[in-house]
Amino acid sequence: MADAPCLWPNGAQCAVMLTFDFDAETMWLSRDPLNARRPALLSQGTYGAKVGVPRILELLREQELPATFFVPGWTADRHPDKLLAIVEAGHEVGHHGYDHVWPDLDKPEEEEAEFVRGLEALDRVAGIRPKGYRCPAGETTDRLLPLLMKYGLQYDSSYMDDVFPYVHRMPDGSDGPVELPWSWSLDDVPFTVYSLRNQRPIQTNEHILSIWKAEFREIYRWGGLFDLINHPQAIGRPSRLALLREFIEYVRGFPNVWFATGSEVAAACLAHHHARKAEA
Repeated sequence: MADAPCLWPNGAQCAVMLTFDFDAETMWLSRDPLNARRPALLSQGTYGAKVGVPRILELLREQELPATFFVPGWTADRHPDKLLAIVEAGHEVGHHGYDHVWPDLDKPEEEEAEFVRGLEALDRVAGIRPKGYRCPAGETTDRLLPLLMKYGLQYDSSYMDDVFPYVHRMPDGSDGPVELPWSWSLDDVPFTVYSLRNQRPIQTNEHILSIWKAEFREIYRWGGLFDLINHPQAIGRPSRLALLREFIEYVRGFPNVWFATGSEVAAACLAHHHARKAEA
């Protein structure tokens, strides 16, 4: 159930989230366990950790912008130095499962175990208790919202049903987590990631930039949330980093844009939600 549009802090016209799904090798292992025996294929994910994350952190530092990194527990265990670098740079880390697997609709115990294992890894490696969650590959079950409530997460970024954040309503009528909607059109993977078993055209920077600019212009006009999803193994390629820098500079040409982390956007949405309830 969607709430009314948010009022952004300090009179901002719209909010922009720069988010990075640091899947690393799990992007490939979760699609096919046999990919563990295909090291060249897996090396695309390794690139995300080895090259992508450091370069992205450099870009964010250069631009003086905050970001939210959604990190699977497997990635935290395998690349702890990169997770710690993200934390030390002051960015938010969100929950992204453990193995980046898509939940089985008929196996609730496995879904919860995967969820908990991811939380435990983030805590064990970096002392992180994330406030937000994003489902792997846009796949959820109807058990997701109760899991978020059970384990105390404040927001989700898995649904694609709005351009404004909103507060979920639980079956008993109580408030659930805040939703920060996203869209495949604002995700770099459909445009850039390729393998022989997952063939799709690789798009030019100009093509991607034209879509992101057009989406941003209209979301800005509406006063909504622009939730950009990137993956270090994709956006971390040299020319794609240049694309991201160009897009950031384009957005900065608009007045009153608020660059924020997921938890900051969720807090603003909650404040607006509670104010409206108090007025009712």
